[in-house]
Amino acid sequence: MITQAEIASFIERIPPTPAILKNTLRYVEQGELTKAAKTAAQDKALSLYLTTLVNKPIYGFRNEIHDLSQIFGILGTSGAQQVLFNYMMSLLSPAKWELFKLNQTLFYDLQAQLSTRWQKILRHLAINDKECESAITLLPASIIVCEALFKAHQTDVEQLRSVKLLDYNTILYRLSKLDLFDICETIAKTWEFSPQIALIVQCASGIKPSADPQINQMGRWMHLQLFHTLSQSAFVEARLNDFIDFQVEFVEEIYEEFSNLMETP
Repeated sequence: MITQAEIASFIERIPPTPAILKNTLRYVEQGELTKAAKTAAQDKALSLYLTTLVNKPIYGFRNEIHDLSQIFGILGTSGAQQVLFNYMMSLLSPAKWELFKLNQTLFYDLQAQLSTRWQKILRHLAINDKECESAITLLPASIIVCEALFKAHQTDVEQLRSVKLLDYNTILYRLSKLDLFDICETIAKTWEFSPQIALIVQCASGIKPSADPQINQMGRWMHLQLFHTLSQSAFVEARLNDFIDFQVEFVEEIYEEFSNLMETP
């Protein structure tokens, strides 16, 4: 069994906070994007991550962008904060993935797709909230934690998969009494997100609706986005789609609206 103390020990490692990263985040939170760019430029790894991520095709820029001031200006306060949370995840992600068929490039693609599409959804819903925008980073963070937990209990995981052909989310629950969205909630509390973010993430599971209509609505959109992203062949092959069971009735009322939005450039 995976104990609560073991889960906490992994989550306490999220996020690592080098001084430059902490200062960059502080300037972003204050809306000082020029200062944030100058601070980020002091860290070559952070600079490379920002330029690599933002120049991925999903961001849609015709010409490559390398100037950090321009990158921060394009991302804006909320977008920059989300990308910095993603960078924290890249620092924690394993050099070699063993349970999930992921590598650094595919993990970056997952982060980029989740981030840009969630931003698109929030703009569509006219929601301007830094915490809500950063909430989507909780899923990649949880996948990293699951990789670490499963690696530490690899024999148990392999036995459950071979004997009962269980999906990873069920295995996680069998071993810890928590599912992926419970891990997301725990990380949200560790990062000191507001209680509302934890409720939205739990609601996004599709099986834990909230009594609050607004949180339910956000959960529906996040549920659809997660299913839409994790259903891509690369992420299916990586077995990440094991973590979300599509709940048709939960999202039925917004499905057409979501589909139209995703088809819009």
